[in-house]
Amino acid sequence: MIAKRSIIPIFVPHLGCPNNCVFCDQHRITGSVTSPDEAMVRETIAEGLSKIPADTETQLAFYGGSFTAIPVYEQIKLLGAALPFLYLGELSSVRVSTRPDAIDDTRLTLLSEYGVKTIELGAQSMCGEVLKASCRGHTAEQTEQAANMIRECDFELVLQMMTGLPGDTKERTIETARRIIALRPDAVRIYPAVILEKTAMEAMWKSGEYKEHTVEEAVDWCAEIVPMFEREGIPIIRLGLNPTEELSGGAAVGGAYHPALGELVRSRVMLSRARVLLSCAVHSDEVDLGVNASEISVMTGQHRQNVEALKNEYGLSRVRVLKADVPKGTVVLL
Repeated sequence: MIAKRSIIPIFVPHLGCPNNCVFCDQHRITGSVTSPDEAMVRETIAEGLSKIPADTETQLAFYGGSFTAIPVYEQIKLLGAALPFLYLGELSSVRVSTRPDAIDDTRLTLLSEYGVKTIELGAQSMCGEVLKASCRGHTAEQTEQAANMIRECDFELVLQMMTGLPGDTKERTIETARRIIALRPDAVRIYPAVILEKTAMEAMWKSGEYKEHTVEEAVDWCAEIVPMFEREGIPIIRLGLNPTEELSGGAAVGGAYHPALGELVRSRVMLSRARVLLSCAVHSDEVDLGVNASEISVMTGQHRQNVEALKNEYGLSRVRVLKADVPKGTVVLL
């Protein structure tokens, strides 16, 4: 389990990546087009710290690209820029993101020496066919090896997976989730595939080689795997791409892009739990469902979709969603 902390993000779009995955355009995903240098790192840290209370645990995060695949001297320059802040205790640690085939003992030793605590590993899929069709350039076995090495060296491990890539199916997504759970990450990110303009996946989609992973399909698949991670106590720290002006402005030309995708998925999970409850319990045609106060809107669904679905499916004249003294994610009959 990863402790709650404030993050100062620095984006290194496509830096270090040895090949182009069919889905990728880091500049559009992150909204960043400039690769950072030492001065930019120092300025970003100082600016971030000025907005964060002094007693807050704060982590510097290098997102995007494959940090451990860039030349060692570049890694040292970027990490070295953070050292004064680490020595003064203004930063607690550093986080980097990278790919499975860019992890080895030498790289991990360097990261440890420069204050890195968390490594985010882009698994994307644990199915060989999906990895090959997506031009990932690594295998599922390399992901397992890298994850095990990271954990053995006492780093926090975050695994990233995607749904709906070329060659993916609902069954393969569920199997990927199972294999990721078996690696015991401290947290996961789930990114349903989005088609970005001027990527290989856009060309595959337009030619008919690739079938779009729709928002509805992504919600359906993710509603199956989210409870799997929850049952194992593995936090999902992001579900769906973080909205940027460029993505919302048209760079996402297809696929499962929705600014509130995570809420849609959690709403579907709650609907499934309500269905199980109503299928197993004796009830009148008027039903009161109890949920945690913070999840009343999630259970109700956007535009009351969940409420209307339950009324139609179970012949109910009324469904109310009310506050109950229950844990988040729980649905009860009142």
